[in-house]
This record gives sequence, structure tokens and C-alpha cells, in this order.
Amino acid sequence: MISVIVPVYNVENYLAKCLDSLVAQTLQDIEILVINDGSKDNSQLVIEEYATKFPEKIKAFTKENGGLSDARNFGIERASGEYIGFVDSDDYVTETMFEEMLQLAEKHQAKIVICNIQKVDQDGKVTQKLTQIPNMTEKIDLEDHFSVFSDLSYFACNKLFKKELFDYKRFKKGVHFEDIQLIPQLLLECKVIAQTQNFHYQYLERTDSITKTHTEKGLDILKAVKDVEAVFEKSGYSHKREELKNFQIFEGVYSFLAYLAFVKNAEIFYKMDGELTIFMKERKIKIKDILNYSRFGKNYLLSLPLKKKIFYLLFFAGQKKLIKKLL
Repeated sequence: MISVIVPVYNVENYLAKCLDSLVAQTLQDIEILVINDGSKDNSQLVIEEYATKFPEKIKAFTKENGGLSDARNFGIERASGEYIGFVDSDDYVTETMFEEMLQLAEKHQAKIVICNIQKVDQDGKVTQKLTQIPNMTEKIDLEDHFSVFSDLSYFACNKLFKKELFDYKRFKKGVHFEDIQLIPQLLLECKVIAQTQNFHYQYLERTDSITKTHTEKGLDILKAVKDVEAVFEKSGYSHKREELKNFQIFEGVYSFLAYLAFVKNAEIFYKMDGELTIFMKERKIKIKDILNYSRFGKNYLLSLPLKKKIFYLLFFAGQKKLIKKLL
């Protein structure tokens, strides 16, 4: 059985489409744990409607608001399945997603299975396709192909996990970027992972989302990388030093800078810049290492859109005052 965990917080306008895609799964042996994390809108009414209509599939829970990690952990502790999936309540999935991913997990004895993501607008139109692991077979032996450790996008929602991975691990509460903090740790517990090139996961780009000014919470990215480093050193892959350094560059530098680009407060911007400098010095990461970083065999910086490329190059050239004027 697969347990799909759906944390819910103030998504009354999107939840029905999400749940429709889950109750329509071609995989019959599935339970859907819908966790109302203290919503203040009419999300609970939608949950009750679906729980009444599909009592054999939907298990409804209500809890005080504790954030995404807390809601996911709540679901993990109540999951009956041998495998666990996570779906955000404003997204939706194809009807064959969990059947195919379960087949791949069992066929290859893989503790993690990954599918591709596509971004969609509110009319269902595809705006961007996000291929997760290009140019590799569906079965990936990590000892031979450990580059995926530093190349992967660590979303929780496009993956299927063997439940035993969560025996001693949980999402970290009260932090941002909880996926970057936990999912690499789970990968380090695997010898084999599997993937499908199908774009099963539909990530909704909401027009009603208010663009938030980024804050010091971005420092949680660096903390997440540090947590992963500690687990890496005790793992069976601790000899893979190049891949660790690439992980530090991709998540600790590029992902961090992508967040920093939207920090409008100058004082916070320079404080976070200072933390990044310390992070790089401690790990002996040089500018040339960052410029030469390759993801899936291609130079990462050269593969980026022009605007991002300019931002990174100005930053690495030390033109931070110019960047603040442009932002």
C-alpha cells in the first residue's frame, strides 16, 4: 500500500482538484491522509465532503497549525503504507503516477523513486517542464552514479519513499527549506533509486500568491546544508568528496543566491552575504569552483537564463552595490 500525505492550509479554492487527482489513481491500494493544519478558510468543508464520498480512501485529520513539516510528520506517524508520497494541496498529479512509481520501486528494489515535474497555470496550461534526472536509466546505482546527489532537485512531492526511511528521520520543524534539509539525508540511506521520465507531478503557479519579500529565513538553506554534511560524513558515501563539494555549491551557493536575489532590505542582504562568505571560506569553495560547477554534465552557469547569469556573475565579481541598485 501507498500512503499519500496531503497537508492542508487555507487552500479551499484548489483542494478539490488535488483530491480529485488522488482518488482517481489507477492504483487501488492507496490511502490519502488529508491533514488540516489549522486552516482558517473553508478547507475543512472540502475535506469532509471528500471523506464522506470516499471513506475507503480518504483519512481526514485536523490539528493545530504547526507548519508544513509538522503536518507531514503528523501524517508519517499515521501512515499504514509500505511506501509514502507527499502532495501539496494546491498541486495535482496524473492518475497513473503512484501505480507507475510503485511498480518501479518493487522492480528495482528502490527506496526512492522520482518523477518529472511540470509547472502549470490556473488554466492547466504547462508553463515549464522540469526534467529531474536526464540521460540516465530508470534504475540508478548510487555507488556508480553518485553525481545525482549533487544534481538532484530535493523536492519531497515528486518522489515515492519506502516508509522505513522515516524510521529515525522527520522533517525539521520551524524551518524553511525543510526538503533540502531532509531529502538528501534519505538519499544517503539508499543504494539504488529509480526514476520515470513521465511528468506526473503538476506544480500549480498560483496567481493569487502574494510575492513575499525574502527575509533572513534564507539562512535556513545554509543550516540545511550543514545538517546534510553531518549525516554525509557518517554515511557509506563519505568518500565521495567531489559530490559533497558540488552539493555545497549547488544548494549552499546557487540556491542561496537565487533566494538572496529577492531580499529587498539592504541590511539583511549584506548580513546574508556575509554568512555566505563564511560558509564558502569554511569549505574552501573558490569562485572558480562555482564557475566550473557542472550539473548533469553541463556547465550550470552557462545553462541559466541571461538575467540569472548576469546576477550571478555580478555577484561573483564583487559588484554587490550595483546588484542592490538593480534589484
